[in-house]
Amino acid sequence: MKRRQFMSAGAAAVVAGATTQTAQAQTTAPAVTNPVASPAVATSMPEIRWRLTSGFPKSLDTIYGAADLFTKYVSEATDGRFQIQPFAAGEIVGTAQAIDAVANNTVEMAHTASYYYVGKDPTFGILTAAPFGLNTRQQNSWYYHNGGLELANEFYGKSGLYALPGGNTGTQMGGWFRKEIKTVADLNGLKMRIAGLAGNVLQKLGVVPQQIPGGDIYPALERGTIDAAEWVGPYDDEKLGFNKVAPFYYYPGWWEGGAMIKFWFNKEKLAAVPKSYRAIVEAAAAYANIDMTAKYDAKNPAALRRLVGGGAQLRPFSPEILDACYKASSEFYDETMAKNADFKKVWENMRAFRNEEYLWFQVAEYTYDNYMIRARARGG
Repeated sequence: MKRRQFMSAGAAAVVAGATTQTAQAQTTAPAVTNPVASPAVATSMPEIRWRLTSGFPKSLDTIYGAADLFTKYVSEATDGRFQIQPFAAGEIVGTAQAIDAVANNTVEMAHTASYYYVGKDPTFGILTAAPFGLNTRQQNSWYYHNGGLELANEFYGKSGLYALPGGNTGTQMGGWFRKEIKTVADLNGLKMRIAGLAGNVLQKLGVVPQQIPGGDIYPALERGTIDAAEWVGPYDDEKLGFNKVAPFYYYPGWWEGGAMIKFWFNKEKLAAVPKSYRAIVEAAAAYANIDMTAKYDAKNPAALRRLVGGGAQLRPFSPEILDACYKASSEFYDETMAKNADFKKVWENMRAFRNEEYLWFQVAEYTYDNYMIRARARGG
């Protein structure tokens, strides 16, 4: 089924009952007036106007574009009666204030990553991406079918918020470095722009983490204020021009096996919309969630080719570095669980699910992908 047909079908379902009642009333009632049917339609399809603040600039069309897609489908499925206007980061509030603006009712919605708020509580961090945590498919499975969404909203609800999955970048790259990183010792003293909990982990290995919004990363890297920076992956990184000021491009971003962006709602505002609109919101969010990953998967290969063709030096993190980071992550989790009950509740559930998932993934997914990668290398 085509996307427009899918969402249009949702709109049809919303109004079907009211439309049928109206038609029947027009057939049987006197021609002079019909005081019941028209108000019934208006009541079932009220006009609502919301604002959505994004945590991203419009220039990052893939990650910002999920908000455009979501709002477009909500509007179309309600025949324009539920309008949500998206705003880029900085047009109403900055990235760091997006979910606060929702909580205090400055806006009704946001579209951003919760790990920008680890300063409030590290639980916000693992609900976007946990170092050595779930990949994209596993996150979708955990959120939709293993209680992850309920756990997340139990935590978010304490701040007057409700969230739905709203896009995933897939496994991210390890970032751009001005010098080669060959050993764990090379990390010591490195100033790196990095989001979420990875900064806490890398601090254990001597890295000095920097929290810098996406639009400010390039000049900081160019001036040498920072030595390295991570963002998302080839398509976005090429747009931001990091290859022009840092030659070494490392992988994988072990701190973001899948970065889950979310649509954030003021909890009271969402509870007040009709159930039919709520169903449309959930359907539109789910589509935007899947579409973001699909777009990145479609756009990243060509972008990676261009970057490498332009001189970027692609490098894997060594097994020594990955092992040291895994050990530091485990230490961080133990320390944080000991003092934060919310974090402990979420991470223990997520970690148990991750371990079960890899029991399955190693049988089919990994075996298939590994074979196909080798077949491609042979020219298959």
